[in-house]
Amino acid sequence: MTMPPRLRKFALIAHVAFSVATFGAVAAFLALAIAGLLAESGRMASAVYIAMDLVVRSIIVPLVAGALVTGLIQSLGTSWGLIRHWWVVAKLTVTICVAIVLLLQLSGIAQLAEAALASDLAPGDFRQLRWSPVVHAAGGLAALFVPLALSIYKPPGMTRYGWRKAQEAGQGRSSGRGIEAPV
Repeated sequence: MTMPPRLRKFALIAHVAFSVATFGAVAAFLALAIAGLLAESGRMASAVYIAMDLVVRSIIVPLVAGALVTGLIQSLGTSWGLIRHWWVVAKLTVTICVAIVLLLQLSGIAQLAEAALASDLAPGDFRQLRWSPVVHAAGGLAALFVPLALSIYKPPGMTRYGWRKAQEAGQGRSSGRGIEAPV
């Protein structure tokens, strides 16, 4: 079932807005994580980790959830489908992986924030735990480039299911960016 054009455009705007905002929020989080890692003042480090916990829970988690939900709506309400094209499957997989890693990192971020609330962090405190948000935010930004690129380039290639559905609808073509037989 495809959505009417106005609803489809609204859903697309919502999906792009959530996705772009997620990218920006993760970039801001990375800047905070680097500032916390490099902070020479315990007060500065403490303030940064408290802010990071707030940002991740109140901004990043809802944005990732919004991008995931609006992406599902987009795929199910358009001719692209959820599992018809490999690029859509790849976008979904990357987004789910990003969400899982994000949720797994929440406890470490909360631990840093709790330690920061208890007292000022010295530059050497929790060194390994302080590296984790930097590494994961940088990895998250790199991972978020994949769905972005896939959305723009939409590489050809259909899943077996998509190819079969296209054949049933009489839309089969053998070359170009059209429908290709699955490998």
